[in-house]
Order: sequence, then C-alpha cells, then structure tokens
Amino acid sequence: MTVQFQHADDVLDILKNLPLACDTSMKAASDRQGQLTKPPGSLGRLEDLAIWLAGWQGREKPEIRHPRCVIFAGNHGITAKGVSAFPPEVTMQMVANFKAGGAAINQLCQAAGAELDVHALDLDRPTADFTEGPAMTIEDTLAAMQRGADAIPDDADLLMPGEMGIGNTTSAAALALAVMGNTSDRTAIYWTGPGTGLDQAGVTQKAAMVQKAIDRNKGKTLNPVELLSEYGGREVAAIAGLVLAARMRRIPVLLDGYISTAACLPLWHGNASALAHCQISHCSKEPGHQHILAGLGLQAILDLGMRLGEGSGAATALPIVKAALAAHNGMATFAEAGVSGG
Repeated sequence: MTVQFQHADDVLDILKNLPLACDTSMKAASDRQGQLTKPPGSLGRLEDLAIWLAGWQGREKPEIRHPRCVIFAGNHGITAKGVSAFPPEVTMQMVANFKAGGAAINQLCQAAGAELDVHALDLDRPTADFTEGPAMTIEDTLAAMQRGADAIPDDADLLMPGEMGIGNTTSAAALALAVMGNTSDRTAIYWTGPGTGLDQAGVTQKAAMVQKAIDRNKGKTLNPVELLSEYGGREVAAIAGLVLAARMRRIPVLLDGYISTAACLPLWHGNASALAHCQISHCSKEPGHQHILAGLGLQAILDLGMRLGEGSGAATALPIVKAALAAHNGMATFAEAGVSGG
C-alpha cells in the first residue's frame, strides 16, 4: 500500500480511518499462550508482546524475519539559541559515521540481526528558529512525512525508527508541551532535559526557548500537521510519516526514546489509538520521555538509563521481542508434550 501525504487533509483523513489489529489472530495467540507448557502468565510481558505481534501480522504465530532500523537526520535552526552542547555540524558528521559503520546503532543492529538504513534530510537547509516562526512550512512538513513513508522497505516486518539531529530534544520538548499540556505544574522545564549534556543553566535556557515557541501560538488549536510544522524537524516529521504509513500497512513498530516518541504525539493528538501498533522500546533518561510515557499510560520494554537516540533503544529491545516469539512459536503445548495440567 502506497501512502501519500500530498495535503494536510490526507493525514487527517488517514488518522480518522486507521486499520485495527486482527482480533481473531490475537485471540488465537492468547489461546495458544494458555496451552503452552508453563503456568498462565508466567512469561509476563513476553506473552503480551507475542499477542500484540500476532494482532498486527494477522496470524497466530507471528515472525520477525526482516526487521529494519531506519534513521532520519535533520538540522534545526533552534540550535542558534544555544540549546545544545554540540554544534549542528555534528549531525552531518554522525551521518557519515552511521554510513561507515562506526556508531553505536551499527553495532546494536548487527547484534540484534537488523538491517540499518540512513536518510539525511536536506542537512544544508536547516529548519527555521521556531521561537520566531514555524520550523517548517506545511509543504516541507508533508514532504518530510512522505520521505518517512517512502523509506519503509517492501519486505519489512518490524520497523525501528531512529533519528540524528542536533537540537531535536528541544523540538521534542516543544511538541510534548504543545500536545500534553502547558499547565502550572507542567511548564516547559517539566519537559526539558540535558539532551547532549547541558548543565542546569543550559537546561534553563533551553526551556525558555521552548516556552517562547509555545507562547507564540497561545490560543491556537493546531492539527497534527501544523504541530509538526510549528515545532518539528525534518527527521521528526519523517518519523511521524513512517509510523503512520506503517500503521496503514499493519507493520509493527518499536519506538525508540524521547524524540521518536515525541514525533508521534501529533498522531496521538489526532487519534488516541494511533500508536496501537507501536511498542515503546525503552524509557529514556530524558525526563520528558518519562513524563510522556506516564501521560500515555505506556510501559517501556527496557529501562537501562539510555539517552543516545539513533534507534539504539529499539535495537537493544529487539532481541527481547524475538525471545517472545521464540517462546510463543517454539514451545510445546501441554497436549503435545504429554504434560498434565493443560
């Protein structure tokens, strides 16, 4: 299925008509879990993951044969306001490192048995400073979302979106604040963390820029595309486009940390069930990510104190998901094993 994001209304219409998981397959997988040679529920989240995958793959015994990590890289104009400990040139340098196989995500994907694709999105054309105006035009936002949708390989059966973009935790904080509430106890500082390693003064400055961006749109009601346009980056919009296109193709997704999850908040804003085909791979050490998960009522698969991005948490969680399927598909039932109690 080819998903097209030519107009903002295309995104809004898709969000109104999202495909659902297959209840029949989920029930069959759940019934199988009840027949396997173990006490019911004894494998905990592994059982839930197998049933979740069954629902989106539409079969009692789902498989992961072609997992793909897809990294999008973009540059942000907001970096001119001192919101990062690293200069924007690092984005392009890290893209070269990804392609040369020298980054953490290369090693983690190799260990997990996942292919890795890297897409640099107009790095010579940073987004605008979103404290002064929209980060991107609607047209640029839709083009980035389309790049994300088009990056899904034909054979992918599980996707792990990743990102690289100096300044993009500022974008994530702005999206979180815009979508999840700007209240007396949830101001910009609530959603803002150190990112690449800011000290407390740097975090305070960063939060001030986030608040300035939000104040610029005070009183406005923004739709999902407008939210991405106002506060996102090209890599952020690309992740949103990939996740939405994956939903239309019923491909399950392992979301990474703060940026990848925040990129999907506009989709959730448009439809509260928009992330049903996604699992949160890990809980980032970035405080904003922890707050998002609490607000969404979601539990991450892992909590290892990671905050690298790049899709690293998703690649680390992939072996856990594979373990869930190994147990689900490979265990004998009580009847098959001749074990009493089934």
